Amino acid sequence: MRRESAETVAVEALAWIASDDDVLSEFMGATGSDPADIRQRAGDAEFLGAVLDFLLMQDRWIEGFCDRNGYAYDVPGRARAVLPGGDLPHWT
Repeated sequence: MRRESAETVAVEALAWIASDDDVLSEFMGATGSDPADIRQRAGDAEFLGAVLDFLLMQDRWIEGFCDRNGYAYDVPGRARAVLPGGDLPHWT
């Protein structure tokens, strides 16, 4: 996956997160972001990586996002691997 495509997936994930008040509240709590921060950083690749990190925490979120956007369930993980910080080794 190319970085442009990964960023697109992450922006779509952010939109999916924002569309659900409960998930958005959890995201803001987990990241310390408020709506102004989210709007300001929505184009920042590192922030978009954090969006995908958050999405990847729950299978039901991955499924909901992918089902809504017509993606295979591995797409968010593949997109995360392309964005800054996504190349870190996984020891499990």
